[in-house]
Amino acid sequence: MLKGIPPIISPDLLKALAEMGHGDRLVIADGNFPAESMGKNSIVIRADGHGVPEILDAVLSLIPLDSYVEKPVALMEVVPGDTCGTPEIWKTYQALLKKHEPEHCDIEMTERFAFYEKAKTAYLIIATGETAIYANVMLQKGVVK
Repeated sequence: MLKGIPPIISPDLLKALAEMGHGDRLVIADGNFPAESMGKNSIVIRADGHGVPEILDAVLSLIPLDSYVEKPVALMEVVPGDTCGTPEIWKTYQALLKKHEPEHCDIEMTERFAFYEKAKTAYLIIATGETAIYANVMLQKGVVK
């Protein structure tokens, strides 16, 4: 165990986060996300038993968001015709982003299949056991100053 590292961050996850460079993407995926098929060219780390918000909070405590792009965070937008409404979990994400990156936490809403295409280029996919729908979040890593 290390000081200052959230205990939810496994050694493998800590290593992957440290390996990421400026501009690399990571996906924190809900339990329905096809992490293994999307992550054929990525590192896939399982975080079963944990939800996206707790992983997001821990990850944002360790890495900065990319300040050189307009929107360093992406969410999968609700598919047209889906009657679920706006996912409540997005409010939690917004609060966590404001907590860690108050000056740079703009969110890009991304169509489902476009989100999948971007996910295929992610350096890291963290597969959680999150049960909320539309709970996937993609981050672009910034520069540690």
